Amino acid sequence: MRFLRVGGFLFALMGCCIAVRAQQDAVVAQTPNPTAGKDFFGRLAEFYREDWKGTTPAGPTPARRGLEQPMSSPPWPFADWPYGGSPVIGEPDGNSYPLQTALNGANGRTKIYGWISPGVNGSTAGTAQGSRNFPVSDDFYANRVQLGQAVLYVERLPDTVQRTHVDWGFHLTALYGTDYRFTTSKGILSQQLLAHNREYGFDPALEYVDVYFPHVARGMNLRMGRYTTIPGVESQIASGNYTYSHSLLYTVDSFSETGVLATIQATDHAVVQLGVTGGHDVAPWAAGAKPSLTACTSLTTKSVNDNFYLCVNGINDAKYAYNNVQMYDATWYHKLSKNWHMATEVLQMYERAVPSANSAAGAKQVETGTNGANCRAGLVTCFVPEYAVQVYVNRQMGAHDFLSMRSDFLNDRKGQRTGFAGRYFEETVSWNHWVGSTVQFRPELRVDRGFDRMAYDNGKKWGLFTAAGDVIFHF
Repeated sequence: MRFLRVGGFLFALMGCCIAVRAQQDAVVAQTPNPTAGKDFFGRLAEFYREDWKGTTPAGPTPARRGLEQPMSSPPWPFADWPYGGSPVIGEPDGNSYPLQTALNGANGRTKIYGWISPGVNGSTAGTAQGSRNFPVSDDFYANRVQLGQAVLYVERLPDTVQRTHVDWGFHLTALYGTDYRFTTSKGILSQQLLAHNREYGFDPALEYVDVYFPHVARGMNLRMGRYTTIPGVESQIASGNYTYSHSLLYTVDSFSETGVLATIQATDHAVVQLGVTGGHDVAPWAAGAKPSLTACTSLTTKSVNDNFYLCVNGINDAKYAYNNVQMYDATWYHKLSKNWHMATEVLQMYERAVPSANSAAGAKQVETGTNGANCRAGLVTCFVPEYAVQVYVNRQMGAHDFLSMRSDFLNDRKGQRTGFAGRYFEETVSWNHWVGSTVQFRPELRVDRGFDRMAYDNGKKWGLFTAAGDVIFHF
């Protein structure tokens, strides 16, 4: 029944989009092509037929400026070494999508697209009601088929290739599924999770406006609104990741910010970012929000084989509030050869005056949806640090396939991020296979282990073995 409700939700959204764009269908001149004379569903079916057969006509390569792209996408989730909070300055919007093509032949700069991502896992966690794989994510629920994400995007990207005039863009998102618990921001429909702990939820996960200023250095993008937390190898968006499940590092990280961020292309090899937000995973109008600083730099070598992305994020007085961690993050992408590359990330976080879960007085101060700290006996609050390291080793097997191997270590020293203080390790092997450019299969095998106490499946297991996977169907 859940999938029927989700299907109804998607068809309602699609119907809305069709109504909005129907008039454009009638007036846009169509170049002769195999979809001529076909209705919406005929054009949609033709897009998938050509995509899966590999016969989609190739258009002219859009002009771009800046460095050579180090990767090909697909199969990789990116073509340029990624940085968050901005479109890649100098990269054109050459993407075409099934839904948008069926609506109006992919004419115009405003695009409507998305995906559905159901997943399944079998793990050594229990099968009783309430069994959880956590801190494994996004396959949070143990031994289940679940809809991780059903996502609809409406966006217009600013033209950051040209250097003559100010341009603008926007992005709107509707996300439904179990993954909403890893995108929720306090103050934005957050009662679904914080008050009711619902299995499925809806989240407007990304809502922002971009303004591009071409004459600031080699281009500057100003983003205003809600966007994903900018440092890190992994993303909240399913198609932005190497694997189905997320690392321990990602799981304890923050997920979204609401504020203003300037991204400046200083040179072809250097990007600088400065911004102010309301804090991690909290809307500026919600209780616990604090003005917080973001500062990052992305540096790419002349060979384009290496990229270093260094960030400080959520920096303020560090006193306990909803997810008010002070985050220091560094990623390093290294291309070893045509088919091999690595992605490494190191994360250090801390928070001051965190209420103790071991103290009755401290426990009363713990915010709903967060964990207290495992403070020393006699303390009501304490200083809480944690750090994590992950390494991906990736090999492209062909135009449609790659393998990822991830090693990941987390030291949640006082248990505030997972609920159980201690050290954790996981090892994951994943295969990613594309059908055309619209369907991804991502099966994986994963082993997790806690070193200091039973921390998995609600504190019942020392570790887990998980076989899991999902399908991402792009529309």
